[in-house]
Amino acid sequence: MKLGYARVSTEDQTLDLQRPRLVAVGCEKLFEEKISGAKRNRPALEKLLGEVRKKDILVVTRLDRLARSTVELLAIAELLREKDTGLQSLDEPWVDTESPSGRMILTVFAGIAEFERALIRQRTRDGLVDARKRGVAFGRPPKMRPDQQALVRELINRGQSISQIARTFNVHPATIYRCREASEGL
Repeated sequence: MKLGYARVSTEDQTLDLQRPRLVAVGCEKLFEEKISGAKRNRPALEKLLGEVRKKDILVVTRLDRLARSTVELLAIAELLREKDTGLQSLDEPWVDTESPSGRMILTVFAGIAEFERALIRQRTRDGLVDARKRGVAFGRPPKMRPDQQALVRELINRGQSISQIARTFNVHPATIYRCREASEGL
């Protein structure tokens, strides 16, 4: 029997691209989850690995849906080998866990994929550092401009209530409290 495993990293993402591909290649049962691949506890994957039987084939659209590191991928491949179960990746047709050469190729390509992810992470970090040096601001823009913040502090000093100031600027009182705390920290 072919068992399909589909995963996306967040609740906002959809499994709509993976599901039909797995069904099209004959997967009789699908295990799906919306959880980061970096998480160690993935209930649907654990359930699949518990249910997989001799001569079954675990099918994924891409190996990175199954594992995020070489070590994890090789551990899953070894578990499948011990259960006399196959592994198939639709986007990586070279995956063949049934032969020694296939397992070696799987190891090499998994290492390359992990290396590529590490390079992407490093480039992203370097890009963020460079952008910060150039003065690029990240995150949500402040609710209030510096001149508005100065006026808030002046109104607080005059004794106006936090809730009244918040209504004046059409912001939540917590925004006014943060503005006040920022001025006290100076």
